[in-house]
Amino acid sequence: MISYLLIILGIVFLYMGGNWFVEGASALAKRLGISSLVIGLTVVAFGTSAPELIVNIMASFQENSGMAFGNIIGSNLINTLLILGLAGVIAPLSVQSSTVWKEIPLSMLAVLVLVVLSNKIALADDSINVLTRVDGLILLFFFLIFVYYIFESIKNNKVSPSNKVEKYSGMNILLMLIGGLTSLIIGGRMTVDGAVSIARDMGISDFLISSTIIAAGTSLPELVTSVSAAIKKEMDISMGNIIGSNIFNIFLVMGISSTISPLMVPTGVNTDLSILAIATFLCFLFMFTGKKHSLERWEAIIFVTMYIGYVLFIIQRG
Repeated sequence: MISYLLIILGIVFLYMGGNWFVEGASALAKRLGISSLVIGLTVVAFGTSAPELIVNIMASFQENSGMAFGNIIGSNLINTLLILGLAGVIAPLSVQSSTVWKEIPLSMLAVLVLVVLSNKIALADDSINVLTRVDGLILLFFFLIFVYYIFESIKNNKVSPSNKVEKYSGMNILLMLIGGLTSLIIGGRMTVDGAVSIARDMGISDFLISSTIIAAGTSLPELVTSVSAAIKKEMDISMGNIIGSNIFNIFLVMGISSTISPLMVPTGVNTDLSILAIATFLCFLFMFTGKKHSLERWEAIIFVTMYIGYVLFIIQRG
């Protein structure tokens, strides 16, 4: 009972912390005159990825590879299939050309890099599949390339500072950022401890519980942000948040996680990575079917259906 309570409280803290962090970061970015797309790809994406980062850091220190992989793969699948799907059902998501030709391919590259680094037995004739600290540094190197691209985008997409953030003073923004990060750390620790306890008591894999329950919990900020943005017709933030978060999760979060402690690749994870690669490719393909550079409702429904099928599959697999 205590374990379930820890997970519930942990997810509440993660949700609150993600909201505070995103609100503070978005307000700060608008004050600095950064465009909506760049806000979605950077401060909002980082803020909504913070729960995944904290959970994975905790899992890495405990050398829990199943939870580290499950959280990231599960979160990215929820982001792409479920959250983009729900946002697209609410309103078709029209995106900028740069998102189609740069950001979505970058998220595809992230998946492919993780696939290569996770298959050393097949591709490098090694004895085991493990993400080493060197692999972690490789992922972080790719993240630096992404950061460079973002800085170039900021220079090319500078807009006038928004007056809509005057209700937030500099101190209020700082308090939201600090309070959000603190809540994320507390929630991450609670969630991991509760999930590990439940997995051991029930005899199920850490990968299963982390790719479903924990991934859903850490993806709540992305869900709230993207759906709210879709309702407000802020399509660039809605799409940018998801694509940016997926890139952050693999390059930054998995990079930091495997740098802290080498992560053994869970058995059968190639199936999950393949589904993630297919989902990311479909996200790119759907930009050219129907209305150009738009995720339409029927395509969004396909995404949601695919996610339901994936959940049923991994539950059956155990």
